Amino acid sequence: MLGAGLLQAPAAAADGLDREELRAGLDGVHEAGMYGVFSQVRDGRAEWDGAAGDADVRTGRPVRAHMRQRVGSITKTFVATAILQQFEAGRIDLDAPVGRYLPDVVPGERGERVTVRMLLNHTSGIGDYVPAAFPSFGKLSPESLDEHRFREVAPERLVRWGLEAPATNEPGERVSYSNTNYVIAGLLLEKVTGQDAVGYITRHVIRKAGLRHTSFPERPRIRGAHPKMYESLYQHIDPPRDYSVYNMSWVWTAGAVVSTMDDLNTFYRKLLTGELIGAEALAEMKDTRPWTDPAGNLIANYGLGLYSMDLPCGTFWGHDGAVFGAGTQSLSTPDGERQVSVAMNLMKYQKIENGAIVPHPIDYAMPGFLLEAACGDVPTAKSSGGSAGGLRAMPLQSLVP
Repeated sequence: MLGAGLLQAPAAAADGLDREELRAGLDGVHEAGMYGVFSQVRDGRAEWDGAAGDADVRTGRPVRAHMRQRVGSITKTFVATAILQQFEAGRIDLDAPVGRYLPDVVPGERGERVTVRMLLNHTSGIGDYVPAAFPSFGKLSPESLDEHRFREVAPERLVRWGLEAPATNEPGERVSYSNTNYVIAGLLLEKVTGQDAVGYITRHVIRKAGLRHTSFPERPRIRGAHPKMYESLYQHIDPPRDYSVYNMSWVWTAGAVVSTMDDLNTFYRKLLTGELIGAEALAEMKDTRPWTDPAGNLIANYGLGLYSMDLPCGTFWGHDGAVFGAGTQSLSTPDGERQVSVAMNLMKYQKIENGAIVPHPIDYAMPGFLLEAACGDVPTAKSSGGSAGGLRAMPLQSLVP
């Protein structure tokens, strides 16, 4: 989206944020079928907060820009930041085998071959535990999801499920996204610090960043104003069901964090400008490997709990996340000046036909909004046509296959 014409650009766009275009883009995501969507966009000190649609489709309660959200795998950036703090302190060697630290958690040859770095950049080859934790998903049934709403699962059990799953590749061979990696990373953090992982991350990452509305949940219900979070399971839950109340022990340090879009922008700005880790550790975090889909198309370049995406206006860094009913993405320029964080409350809304996901109108509207939020009036933003200047829909690596 190019913003206003050359003859009379509105004063509101003088700070780099065209509020009319941002508003229209967010409305377009809702009109395409998303129940509720909310966002914060920053350009330097200027901010725009917007929301469109419903937080509760039954009552019509509107979604608000500063609501809390389960941010899923964005949690991984918080965890990787904590691990890199321990790297800076000399307690963790990124290229040491994980079995050196956790011989009972990752035993044998796998513990000897998989390094800490491979956990953080998803090249370990360790399978994901989620299919074993929720076996009904293989039949596109929500039975497991409903049955285990209040189940408490130990991290060690999650890791065992992951280690029992077929390996996805040889250690270090390629990026193969697995939540098991970050549960192991949480246990590693506990081992080297002697502290509870959640407590350590809360004190040394969340509080250090000055985040006021970010936390690991202590109970199934989210504290504070939040939308309901609707899961469709590729239209096999009809109508989509609210899963905002859930025991998140099933994902722990792989994706349990609750946050706001304002807090996410603050977190990534402080991370990328060196306020949470130093230059050497940040360089390790930004050392990426190509992350591709099954067809070989590049999704993003994945580092250590952080990925980069090349947009028409430059490279952006961040992460995305998805849990039952909630999807979130946060992207920032390397200097943390231009930022967008966006959340939505309806997941897996597409259909599956012949084993492939059929794109939904939302999948075209969301990249359009993201491109306006990230690039504003950059002339190349629409140059390639089609899918918003070449920007793919959010990767949104759902915790549910």
